[in-house]
Parts: sequence; structure tokens; C-alpha cells
Amino acid sequence: MGVSSYLESLPVHKLVKYSESPPKNGIPFIGYPQQHPVEKDKLILVYDPLGANPAVMEFKLEDVLFIEEVHSAVTESGEGVPLIKFWIRKGAHGVILEPFEVDEPIKYIQKNREFREAFLKPVPVNPAG
Repeated sequence: MGVSSYLESLPVHKLVKYSESPPKNGIPFIGYPQQHPVEKDKLILVYDPLGANPAVMEFKLEDVLFIEEVHSAVTESGEGVPLIKFWIRKGAHGVILEPFEVDEPIKYIQKNREFREAFLKPVPVNPAG
């Protein structure tokens, strides 16, 4: 069953881990996934949803090579947030929604630089799973 089938038919907390090993030609992204509300061939990923630098990213489902369920994060109110590790094909194009203040001229939020610096740090990969 493909990634789009999982996103269409199952709640996010019931995603099933693929049995293959992570691909060598993919980059991992961990976050809270949602199916794109309009374009069914795309995935919305809330990257680091409870961290200091959360971001909203968009990827094409065809660029998802592997998915792996990881831990669940817990909010201050005790709600569980299931996190999924997506391995995205190297060279694929994604979109990061960037926050800004509506003004003349538009003012980009300063946290963007901090986010980029934090995001560019290598993600630890546990080959044993």
C-alpha cells in the first residue's frame, strides 16, 4: 500500500511501518503529517510541531520513499501528537511556508534564520530502527 493510500484511509496514528530498510537516496524529516486539503498527491508535514522552530512543509507523495513511525510527542495539556519519519528522495522539491508580518514592506519573522540553522544540522539516523 502506498503513502497516499495510508493518508487517505487511515488516521495518522495508525500508519504502518514499512518493512524495508531506509533508502540510501533519501533524507529523513520527522513531524506530524496531514494529507494536503486540496491536492491529494501532496503531503503537509508539520516539522518539529512542539519545538522552538516549528515549520509547515509540503512534499509530493511520489517523493516519499519510506515512512517510519517514531515516538509520540506530548503537549503541555497531555495530548499526544504522533510523529512520523518520512524519507524524502534526494533532489526532490519541497515547500516551507514562511511566517511574515503583513506590513508595507512585508516583514519576515527573524526566527526564520534560526530555523534554517537548526534545520541544516544533520538528523541522527539509527540504522537499527
